[in-house]
Amino acid sequence: MHDAVVVGGGPAGLAAATWLARYQCDVVVVDSGEHRNRWVDDAHGYLGSDPMHPAHFLEQAREDLSRYPEAVLREGRAVSGRREDDGTFTLALDDGEPVRAKRVVLATGVRDVFPEVDDFFEHYGASVFHCPTCDGYESRDQAVVAFGWSEQVVGFALTLKGWAASVTVVTDGRRFEGDAWHRERLAAQGVRVLEDDAVALLGSRGDLQGVRMRSGAVLPCRLAFFSIAHVPSSDLDLQLGCDRTDDGCTAVDDQGATRVPGVYAAGDMTPGLQLVQVAAAKGTIAGVACARSLRGEGGLRPGWEGAVPGYEGPMTQHQDAERPAAERLDELGDEIDDVRDRTDGDDGPTFIQKGRHDEGQPVDDTIAPPG
Repeated sequence: MHDAVVVGGGPAGLAAATWLARYQCDVVVVDSGEHRNRWVDDAHGYLGSDPMHPAHFLEQAREDLSRYPEAVLREGRAVSGRREDDGTFTLALDDGEPVRAKRVVLATGVRDVFPEVDDFFEHYGASVFHCPTCDGYESRDQAVVAFGWSEQVVGFALTLKGWAASVTVVTDGRRFEGDAWHRERLAAQGVRVLEDDAVALLGSRGDLQGVRMRSGAVLPCRLAFFSIAHVPSSDLDLQLGCDRTDDGCTAVDDQGATRVPGVYAAGDMTPGLQLVQVAAAKGTIAGVACARSLRGEGGLRPGWEGAVPGYEGPMTQHQDAERPAAERLDELGDEIDDVRDRTDGDDGPTFIQKGRHDEGQPVDDTIAPPG
C-alpha cells in the first residue's frame, strides 16, 4: 500500500510526486509517456529556462525525482480505478498489475484534436502550434494561418493578430460556425475567413512555406495555429467519482482537491491557463496538499474529515469546545513554563520577557512565548 499514486508523468505529475517525496511519502508515478508536448521542439516563458526542450525538461525532472528513495517511476497506463470501502484506492494498469494507495493525484492531461492535413506532424511543434499564449511571440510580423471553424476561433485569431502581420482563418472545408457579428469582428482586424479544405502543409520542418488548398491554390504562411478541440486524455476521474466543469475539466478547489475524498487533480485537466509553468505550479499545490493530508496537517477539503485514511496527528484532532477557555489557557501556560524550564540556561536559548531581550542576546537565539 503506497501513501499516494500520481497518474501522469508530465510537469504537473512530476511536481506533485517531488513534493510528496520531500514530505517522505511513499509515492509511485504511473506514466504512459504520452505527454501533450512530446512533438514540440521548444517551450517558452519558463523562468530560468526560456526556451527549453520539453523532452529534456521532463528527463531532468525524472532524474531529479529518482534521487528520492520515497519515489518510484512506473511506465504504464492506469485503465481503471475505484475507491475501496476503507477509503483507499485501487488502480488497474494496462500490464495487469494493480496499484493500491491511500491517496490519488490525477495529472493525466488532455489530448488535442489535430487538423486533418497531410504532413501535419512534419511541422507540428516547430512551425505549427495549438497555443497562442505559448508560441504567439514567435509569429510576430509573420503571415499566419489559424485552423478552426467554431466561434472560439474568433478570439483565437484576434489574439494572434496582436503579434502576426496577417492571420487567415482556414475552416478545413467546414462551414464557419460564427455569425455575422463574428465575421465583422474578424474583418475589422483584417482577418480573412477561408471556407476551403486544406490538404497539405508545404516546406520542411522549421521552414513552413504555406498551405495547399483543395482548389490547388497555395496560401503562403510561415506559422500555423489550430483551435479545434482538446479532450481529457483519461476518464479515470469519472471512474473515481470526480465532477467535471461545463468545459470538461476536472473540478478542484484551490488545493487541487476534487469532490472525492483522497483524490487530487492538477495540470491541464483542471480549469485555468494551460502552460507548462502553471501545470508545474498546480502539481506542486496538489502534491503538498496531498502530503499534508497524510500527515494530518491540513490539505483536506471541507467534508473530507473522517473519510480519508492516513496519519491522525494532533492537527486533525478537534479541541473540546465545552472546556472553559480559562482552563485551556492555563494548560497552555503550563506547557510554556515546561518548555521554559527545559530551555533556559547559560548556554541555551532564552525567552523574551515582557517583550524585551538583553542587548547582548541575539534576537535569532531568543524564544518568544505566544501572546
